[in-house]
Amino acid sequence: MNKFKNSLCLSFYMGVKLPGILPVKIISWDDLKDKKIGVDASNTLYQFLSSIRQQDGTPLMDSKGRVTSHLSGIFHRNLNLMQKGMKLCYIFDGKPPELKYQTQKERRERKEKAYEKYKEARQEDDVELMHKYSKQVTYLNNEMVEESKELIKAMGMPIIQSPSEADAQGAFMVEKKDLDYFATSDADALMHNCPRSIPNLTLSQTRKLPGGKFVYIQPQIIELKDVLDHLGINQDQLIVMGILTGTDYNRKGIPGIGPKKALALVKQHKNFDKLFSELNPDFNWKQIFAIFKSMPVMKNYQLKWNALDEKKVKEILVEQHDFSEERINNLLKKFKDDKEEKKQKGLKDFMR
Repeated sequence: MNKFKNSLCLSFYMGVKLPGILPVKIISWDDLKDKKIGVDASNTLYQFLSSIRQQDGTPLMDSKGRVTSHLSGIFHRNLNLMQKGMKLCYIFDGKPPELKYQTQKERRERKEKAYEKYKEARQEDDVELMHKYSKQVTYLNNEMVEESKELIKAMGMPIIQSPSEADAQGAFMVEKKDLDYFATSDADALMHNCPRSIPNLTLSQTRKLPGGKFVYIQPQIIELKDVLDHLGINQDQLIVMGILTGTDYNRKGIPGIGPKKALALVKQHKNFDKLFSELNPDFNWKQIFAIFKSMPVMKNYQLKWNALDEKKVKEILVEQHDFSEERINNLLKKFKDDKEEKKQKGLKDFMR
């Protein structure tokens, strides 16, 4: 049975600044068995790159100095989710709207500042600060994207290349019922009218609390209908709330307006022109609104899941990037044995 909560853990959601007032449902991993789930590729790869690191904060690397944290995340996390019976599809970003370029520039500047602090911490041999600032310097280049796609395909998962933002593409595919959920920690999916999303699918299933204790993390789902019903608003009002608090296209939003005040404002003002005229923002709200309402998506796509190609997986991880052959073989054998065991159990249940 689903458990219902009236707020979302802040650490799970980024993008539009609406966490804290969004209703979520706590489900079990069994609830996601046989479900087709689109995964926000860039969002997930950044998670892997920032979280899978050595003690001093440096990412995992092969003998040639190439970063492999993202490959480790793709292999281990997806193998685990596939063992639970999920059918994953990775959706990659295309060209972002021009309004996002300013946000990307600000992110680069923040990374440059964090890198300077990381170098200072390294000189002081402060491992804690090194780890803290190194996570803020995470980058994803074209080579990483291409080798990620290669490994995802080798694991049998389909890839969708969005013409623009993956959030819009994932939302469209869930709307069309080609996917059951879209997995992302970016709240923009809601602005793009995504009926059902999962904010914590590819995050670690355990979390370390202060004091060293670990807690088990269950998956959460957000249903757009629940959000709108809970807040007492429609989709257009939700988009305006996002614009008021800040999106990837106007990061700062309107100073002094948080989620609760934004909710009150959209309920008080049915005329959005009048609302923004009174607030006098330094951005074009209509331009941002139009992005969420009509972002281009790929409509002619194919979803086909294939068997995991063990030979190709080992070629990528072991031969090309120096992963432990013994460990990879053991994990692949466990995956294969587990799959065969479930198949035999299904046959026995059918014959009863």
